[in-house]
Amino acid sequence: MGLGYSAADLKMAGDANLGVGCGNPLALAELRPGMTVLDLGSGAGFDALLAWRQVGESGRVIGVDMTGDMLERARRNAAGVGAANVEFREGLIEQLPVETATVDFVISNCVINLSADKPAVFREVARVLKPGGRFAVSDIVLLRPLPEAIEKDVNAYVGCIAGASLLNAYIGMAVEAGLSGLSIPEIVTGDHLLALLGGVPGGCCNDLAKETATATASINLHGRRA
Repeated sequence: MGLGYSAADLKMAGDANLGVGCGNPLALAELRPGMTVLDLGSGAGFDALLAWRQVGESGRVIGVDMTGDMLERARRNAAGVGAANVEFREGLIEQLPVETATVDFVISNCVINLSADKPAVFREVARVLKPGGRFAVSDIVLLRPLPEAIEKDVNAYVGCIAGASLLNAYIGMAVEAGLSGLSIPEIVTGDHLLALLGGVPGGCCNDLAKETATATASINLHGRRA
């Protein structure tokens, strides 16, 4: 998975890189030593470990995932690099097992679009962030409604597009949750999106029709809790 990550990132993360993201939420995240970072849908720990490298020994990283196998792999990967201050918890991103106002920065990589209750996810992001805390998420959104044939394609839904919302609706959910200072510093569309995702071994979008690519985008959405 390249997706905006450096060769050093990929080497450090090792087996934690499963090649299933759609961007790099850490690219412009401005993490600092001592921060507490929460990774939604942490999988095998790829982004959590990259965040750990930035927050250092004085910081803390919490990954949340609902899959026992992923949690086991993530814990093993963290132990393999000596990341003692990285913790992985079982839970849903709509009901985070994290105390209120305890997190400095929330990250997520192509996970919120999988949720059937995205407004709840954004409300949880707002809840766990400290006042002034920030978030950076990479996700797939729709620029316009999908062609009917693709919309009914179960493989497309489960694979890459996976319940993606229209861009304006996606942003609206964040606003309604009380998140502010929203910006989209990166957006990838069309052929560039196909190249970004389709060229990845085991990637989800290798057979994504070009007409669908024009209706979808990979974005990085940044914001904060007031």
